[in-house]
Amino acid sequence: MSGLRSSQVAAAAGVNPQTLRYYERRGLLAEPERTLGGHRLYPAEAVIVLRVIKAAQGLGFTLDEVADLLDAGQHRHGPDSGLRVRAHAKLAEVEAKIADLHVIADTLRAAVDAGCDDLVECAGQPCCPIPFAIAVRGVPNAEDR
Repeated sequence: MSGLRSSQVAAAAGVNPQTLRYYERRGLLAEPERTLGGHRLYPAEAVIVLRVIKAAQGLGFTLDEVADLLDAGQHRHGPDSGLRVRAHAKLAEVEAKIADLHVIADTLRAAVDAGCDDLVECAGQPCCPIPFAIAVRGVPNAEDR
């Protein structure tokens, strides 16, 4: 019986041993063979699978999405289930987040340029660039009551 122990696989893939067991429970990593003493023995390919999982997570895929990608790769479910389609969808999601972040950055720059030092005070000023300022202007202040 040959293979790599949990600590060897974890070290080679740059994860901790608990991650291996978690991925096994999630079905991302096949359950390994066991020695007579009960130690897990992973095939060398487990290191590659772990690196692929971590790389996919680094690209923004969730573990559920990674599981689907791994399953699609193993079973070849057709042209609409593979990496290309899912990467295209993830790219659209990332680009939408980037657009949102640009709006946030522009608003923060405007707040800095406007000299906003106090969130509540700024929100009550007509020059406040923070989006909730419009909603606050509709609320009567204590002097108006």
